[in-house]
Parts: sequence; structure tokens; C-alpha cells
Amino acid sequence: MAEPKTMSELLRDAPKNWGKWGDDDEVGALNYLTPAEVLRGVAHVRSGTVFTLQRLINDPKGDPCWPGRTPAERTMIVDESTWDGDDAPAFPGGLHYADDKINAFLQGSTQYDALGHVWYDGTIWNGHDARTTVGGLDIASVEPIAERGVVGRGVLLDIARFRGKEHLDNGETFTHEDLEACAKAQGHTIEPHDVLLIRTNFLKLFFDRGEEFYQDFVEPGLTYSPELVRWFADREIPNLVTDTMANEVTYEPATGIALPLHCALMRNLGVTLTEICDLEKLAASCAEDGQYTFLYAAAPLKVHRAAGSPVNPLAIK
Repeated sequence: MAEPKTMSELLRDAPKNWGKWGDDDEVGALNYLTPAEVLRGVAHVRSGTVFTLQRLINDPKGDPCWPGRTPAERTMIVDESTWDGDDAPAFPGGLHYADDKINAFLQGSTQYDALGHVWYDGTIWNGHDARTTVGGLDIASVEPIAERGVVGRGVLLDIARFRGKEHLDNGETFTHEDLEACAKAQGHTIEPHDVLLIRTNFLKLFFDRGEEFYQDFVEPGLTYSPELVRWFADREIPNLVTDTMANEVTYEPATGIALPLHCALMRNLGVTLTEICDLEKLAASCAEDGQYTFLYAAAPLKVHRAAGSPVNPLAIK
């Protein structure tokens, strides 16, 4: 067979969940996270320790974001100096206050992708026309995910530590079989409906190298195979969470096609993707006490018609 050159050729026989939850569904595999799954996650809370997984916006050391996007810019609008002039606002009682704003890509920090964020062949999640994204996502925006929220059993898969590395290297790949082996080494299994959190610690290189990080940019991550996609479908995985910018190796090694798992998992199966998480404190805790399962909870901002949204996920052990 000829080597596939397009996304359509690569994913010709890939499974789809279109219509599984109705023609109007906009949250896809998050439907697996029923109230029973929430309680299954709660059952893994033992100490009540809370880990926040968002990376700092406006970090003095820099904000990692996908090439072509720029970090958020925070601007101070009102501060104490506002009252230095004669035209300063006056409030009864002498109140002063601070006010600021940010100008940011909605997917320029720790964020959730909307299911309509990526597509091929002119069709987005659940078989809808990609023209519904013009001017904003009429269907499968991040808003339904934000309205619903994401809560269930989370499992950390510390691939970097499993491989005995401080961080994975440029373009380093792993498969679902590696995830299974990692879980076994950590003393647990990956169960249906688990929210998967994968640690590579690759973004350490961003903070070490600065702008040189983007030279010959190829992230590590999961790499496409029909078997991996079927594994996600059979395990009914609702949400893939990683500490990289795109959740998968940037270019599929065999074909060079960019980000095929975004299409195979999100566009076709309705798996929600969460990116640029800070998993370091959580990973250190898991390595110390051997507990790699926990309650995962997240809700992106409710932004109408948006393709993605910032989020500060929680892992509660």
C-alpha cells in the first residue's frame, strides 16, 4: 500500500463516535463521566491534598505556548498612581483599588481544546460542517465543556520517571503499550473512563533554553497507530491531559503528518484534550507516596463560541 500523505488517507479506517450520544452532542467522550464515575474518583481521595495544575500566566521566566501564538500580556489599568492626578476617581469614604486586564490567546496557556478545534475534510466533531467555525464555533465550542465540567478518576502516567529521565527529548515517542507498562510499574492499572495525565517534563527545556527551545521544534508524545486509537476507543478514555503543548509528537514519524491524534482522538472519538499542564508537584507527591490515582476536576472558562479556554485543573489525593 502507498504511504498515506493526507490526514484523510491516514485515518480512512479510524473508528468514530459520531452519533453515539446524539446528533447534537458537543462534549463527546466526556459523556462517559457519569455521576458514578465522579464517585469512583472521589473514592481515591485519601489525604485531601490538593494540587493545582495550571502553569502561571505572565511567569517572569516566560510562558510556553505553541509556535505562532504569543504569551498573554497583562496591563495594569488602575493602581495607586491613578490617584496622583487631580482627575482621579473619587469614592465616598476614600476607596482606592487596582484593576488590570490581559490580552491573550485562549489556548496560550494551560487550556482545554473545544471538540471543534481541529478537523480535516471540511468536517468537525460529530459530522458537522467545518463552515460552522466561521467567526466562532457555532457547534462543539468550549462552552458546553465549561458548562458541564470534567470530574472523574485521574491517573498520572509519569513516562519521564518511568524511563529514568529528567525529561523526554525532542521527538521522543511512546505508545499505549508504554502507558500500560508505566502504570504497571507504578502499581496500578488504567481502567475504563480514567482521565489520563501524562508527564514528560519536556517544558523544562523551555525554561532552560528560552527562545532556543523553538528551534527545530518537535515535541515528544504519543504517536499515532491504529492500535493506539482503538485502545482509546475500547478504554472509553474521556480526557487526555499532558504537560506539553499538543499532547502528541508534533509530526507522526512514519509519514510526517502533523498532529494526527488531534484528529483521530478529538475530531473522531470526541476525546477532550488538555495541554500545557504543570504536573511537577503532583508527580513528586506520587513518586513519594506511591499513589498515582486521585480525583481529577476541571472546568475551563465559559467563553461563547471559543475554540479553547484557559483552565486550572485540580488533582485531589
